[in-house]
Parts: sequence; structure tokens; C-alpha cells
Amino acid sequence: MIEINKLLNFALPPLSLIVIFIFTPPLLLVKLLMCVKKFLYTENVAGKVVLITGAASGIGEQVAYEYARRGAKLSLVDIRKDKLVAVADKARSLGSPDVTIIGADVSKVQDCNRFVDETVNHFGRLDHLVNNAGISRKSVGVEDWLDVSEFTPIMDINFWGAVYGTLYAIPHLKINKGRIIVIASGCGWFPLPRISIYNASKAAVINFFETLRMELGWDIGITIATPGFVKTDLTLRAMEFEVGLVQRTCSAYGGKNSNGVSM
Repeated sequence: MIEINKLLNFALPPLSLIVIFIFTPPLLLVKLLMCVKKFLYTENVAGKVVLITGAASGIGEQVAYEYARRGAKLSLVDIRKDKLVAVADKARSLGSPDVTIIGADVSKVQDCNRFVDETVNHFGRLDHLVNNAGISRKSVGVEDWLDVSEFTPIMDINFWGAVYGTLYAIPHLKINKGRIIVIASGCGWFPLPRISIYNASKAAVINFFETLRMELGWDIGITIATPGFVKTDLTLRAMEFEVGLVQRTCSAYGGKNSNGVSM
């Protein structure tokens, strides 16, 4: 037994190096080619099924219109179901062959399970999940908090709302090697004062989906968008403590409104 151990200790290191030198270059080449393919290849989403949360306004609404122009079928989700009607009508007029709307609260795990199930039952598949739903609160410093519970919905919607829907969508996305798109924020990388919980929620989103990217490998693509200042209802609510702050800050950072127009 001792002799076998000595032999293994002597033989395994060089054998391991040989295996590494033989198999690593081809694997790196394959990975490089896949990266080049993704860089050069624009996915054709015509006829594919796209589920978008927070689709009633802002970034989510504009994302829905862009998918519609490219011929995707849409499942639009928002807690404000009445506002989805107009968005769905416009999406159809822009070229989407089929649009369904679902009223749901992404902070509730049962709702997330339901809107994924309803989407798959309606279309028979799921190709893209766009986690866009998000909220903020009026900007206030930590020392001025009056009620901590006022800020818990930010994490519930911004972070857990993206996580819940993703977990239920993964089995369906794997079938078609689909994609998850998550709308995070530049504040997840570069936090701003007076919106600490919002900053934290977006940092959590970025780190969760970066981790998920490693765990899923090539099965599902993951895109993490970290936009800067975009003039939406969410941004206006977050910075309403000072008149004109949104306009000045967005302009200073090259911000745009949700239609892509500089402010």
C-alpha cells in the first residue's frame, strides 16, 4: 500500500499537468469562439416569448415596444394591470403577434409562480425573462429614517421580485437555452447618498445574477443592465425631496428619459 501511494504521489502531478496542457487550449478556444459568436450574432427574437415585469411604464414599457418591433410575443406583467392594456395595444400595433397581460405583485412568491405558469400555459414556452420591476422611496438620509419598515418593500420588489420570477422561469428557459435580462442600476456599482436601501437592493441584484451566471454556465444567457439616470416615475419619486434635482442630476450624468432622449 505504501508503494502504491508513493507511485501515485510520483505519477499524478506530471499526469495532471499533461492533461491540463492537452485539454485547456481546446477549451479556451471553444470559449473564445463562443464569445466571438455572441459579439457578432444578433439574436432573432421573432416569434420568441418574452416575459417582462414592470411593463406598465418607464424602461419596462420601452423594452416591450422594442421587442414588439422585432416580432416577439409578449407577456406583460405589472401590479397596475389597467395600465398594461394601453401598452399591449401599442405593442400589437408595433408588430408583436401575440400579447397577454398579467396583474401581479413580484414581491409575492405565489404571484411570481403564477405569472410564469400563465405565460407558459398561454404560449407553450418561454425564451426571455426581463426582470425590470422596481421601486424606490423619497430620498432620505439614514439618520432621518422614521420608520424602517417603510423601506422593506424596496428590497422585496427590487431584489426578491427578480429572484422569485427567475427561479420559476429557469426550468422553462433551459429548454430553449433562453436568456434572463435584469435591469439593475449604476447605483449598484456607484452608490449615491440618501437612497441607501435602493443602492443595496441593486448591488444585491448584480451579485446574485453574476453568481447565477457562473452556476448556469451555457444553459441560460444572463444580461445585467446597469443604466444610469433615466427619467422615469421611479427616479422622480426617489429624488422628489428637492425641486429640479432630477433634471440637474440626469443632465450632469448624461441621463436620458425612457424614450432615449437626452435631458
